[in-house]
Amino acid sequence: MTVDDTTSGAGAEPPSEPSVHATPHHEVDHTAEPTDDPLAIRLEQLILGADRRYTPFQAARTAGVSMDLASRFWRAMGFADIGQAKALTEADVLALRRLAGLVEAGLLSEPMAVQVARSTGQTTARLAEWQIDSFLEGLTEPPEPGMTRTEVTYPLVELLLPELEEFLIYVWRRQLAAATGRVVQAADDDEMVDRRLAVGFADLVGFTRLTRRLEEEELGELVEAFETTSADLVAAHGGRLIKTLGDEVLFAADDAGTAAEIALRLIEAMTQDETMPALRVGIAFGTVTTRMGDVFGTTVNLASRLTSIAPKDAVLVDGAFAEELTRTGDAPASEAQAAEEAAAAEKERAEGVEPLVVPKYRYGLQPMWQRPVRGLGVVEPWLLARRGTS
Repeated sequence: MTVDDTTSGAGAEPPSEPSVHATPHHEVDHTAEPTDDPLAIRLEQLILGADRRYTPFQAARTAGVSMDLASRFWRAMGFADIGQAKALTEADVLALRRLAGLVEAGLLSEPMAVQVARSTGQTTARLAEWQIDSFLEGLTEPPEPGMTRTEVTYPLVELLLPELEEFLIYVWRRQLAAATGRVVQAADDDEMVDRRLAVGFADLVGFTRLTRRLEEEELGELVEAFETTSADLVAAHGGRLIKTLGDEVLFAADDAGTAAEIALRLIEAMTQDETMPALRVGIAFGTVTTRMGDVFGTTVNLASRLTSIAPKDAVLVDGAFAEELTRTGDAPASEAQAAEEAAAAEKERAEGVEPLVVPKYRYGLQPMWQRPVRGLGVVEPWLLARRGTS
């Protein structure tokens, strides 16, 4: 993308720092200055709602912010250096002033404000790329012979912009409410950062071979179908999709039962789709560090390792996850225990007594051979299945 295509309300960086206006996922020319493509400028003015007025230095000075802090904010937002071109708007100045104001008021520390800029920039950059690549690109195909893309793009963006903006704010508020609810329910302050969660990876088997066999469009459709199905199932059953990595998704859940249901639903959905390769899932339960929407720690690493050794169309879990399922009554400690409990209940019925408790386990656990796992020592994985299928 050119500078003109990606200028946003965040601003650009001063001359000594990488600044603003290309997504952080691309290599950029850190000396590049905005071009004067008429359509790009018109679209920029439409989207930003303002004309170019400031150089990076002028924007920082107008906002009352040091060049050093402005540089850090702009770099964090993921924008490319525009040198000292006059390419920034009042919105850039306002955004810079707001971030700095949060620091001055003591509501955010300076490092936290930079993290806010970085997390927002990374998330919205991906969203904007997706909307252009997958949404607007298709809609801006000229509907009639002789019409140019230029003639179609401007009015289309003009119509879509307010609707997409309102929808973005709605979804963000909903997600913020959900995340805040989880935090206030934490047992203590430490649990807000280091929480006990079930973390799972779901990985398409043989994806590398598929990339060599399928056409690019077919591969893209397969990945999109996998990500869409995974996202829908994770959300519908009470989990959280942490991120997607093409052939792999990472999800988390507050309890083991929820994670078990998600994992088995993913396997079932993929096996029912003949176009999908086999899937394998690994889940671990334990303390997880959450930061900027991602999860880290030994539990996450263990889940990843379990995924790599899981059989096709199967779910492997660690011992802590198995214990948690047993503790909550979602799975028996052993199949022998489940058989004894069922026999006892049946005997009571035969004697004309209605059993007080009839265990109804949702899942079964089968211990597998202990094996060394790189970086984590020896672990004993368990094979998870629905009751009656293990």
